[in-house]
Amino acid sequence: MSTLFIGLCTACGHKFFVFNRSIVMGFVELFLIGVGLSMDAFAVSVCKGLNMRGKVNFKHAGIIALFFGGFQAIMPLIGYFLGIGFEKYITRIDHWIAFLLLGFIGGKMVVEAIKEWNEADKQEEDRLDIKELFILAVATSIDALAVGITFAFLNVNIWSAISIIGATTFVLSIIGVVIGNKFGSKYKSKAELVGGIILVLMGVKILLEHLGIINF
Repeated sequence: MSTLFIGLCTACGHKFFVFNRSIVMGFVELFLIGVGLSMDAFAVSVCKGLNMRGKVNFKHAGIIALFFGGFQAIMPLIGYFLGIGFEKYITRIDHWIAFLLLGFIGGKMVVEAIKEWNEADKQEEDRLDIKELFILAVATSIDALAVGITFAFLNVNIWSAISIIGATTFVLSIIGVVIGNKFGSKYKSKAELVGGIILVLMGVKILLEHLGIINF
């Protein structure tokens, strides 16, 4: 995602090859970075919305958005304070971590969906698995860690940056849950299976992109 960051900023006309002074970034640039970083969280939010029974549960949607928005804000902050000294170590393994976490959660969803097909259809009360949500929030925000390191390169105002990125992800996550719920209400039996497959494919996509095998 650091390449996305530099590309977006270059497109806006900023030259970031000078690192010995602070770079002032506007709302538009930070918002575009936030949108780019939140796409994985948005996709996962759609998957969570698919699994909701009946009408969207806005309390759960808010919790999901808080997790994703919170981690998208915290990760750049951590990356910022880690600084450039650790960049090469983080970027070597971030894609593998995201791949493993998303693959694990997605595979678990697929298995549970298949089990449900072999059992009597049950109407269960909506509930959130906080442990699972934590893993998903970490998996979808790892790239933001590398972006935080890039912010340290450029001496960006980190507090403005993480506020905009976190708020953007929060809003898009709620939208994702609502969109997913609309489809999930119509296709309950297949919703979890589809959501699990999407997560697995997202993990594979992240891995292949970082390995340079594909470039979307």
